Amino acid sequence: METEMTRMLFVRILACFWLAASAAALASEQATVNNAWARATAPGQEVGAAYMDIKSATDATLTKVESPAADVVEIHMMSMKNGVMEMRMLETMPLPAGKVVKLEPSGFHLMLIDLKKPLKAGQDIAFTLHIKDAKGGTRQMKVTAPIKTGKD
Repeated sequence: METEMTRMLFVRILACFWLAASAAALASEQATVNNAWARATAPGQEVGAAYMDIKSATDATLTKVESPAADVVEIHMMSMKNGVMEMRMLETMPLPAGKVVKLEPSGFHLMLIDLKKPLKAGQDIAFTLHIKDAKGGTRQMKVTAPIKTGKD
């Protein structure tokens, strides 16, 4: 009797591990990032910019971005209005299901504020993206981006 109970407990534990691993794999596949890069900065420059393409399998929202390279990372949008370039910070950025949201120069981008050191071409920078799905669940996604001159 005790052996049967031990076996049943073991099977349940394995099932729980399998479910947890499946949920983690599914969450990581719900969003993908491609073409990530950050622009190299000049010595003494305290602000930088980063770009990437984000695609979510389901409706979601980018709620926050962090990087150990900067004290603050903000989501920004640039646009032309009456011949004048405007830039404004966004609290969040929608990620519509199945659509690629491009963060690129002169459009949506990440502003890295109070850089801890210059961003040097040939190095990498790490980001943590905080994504909230339509059901209110949140997940974090780690991204590593190469630093480029912008002419690369």
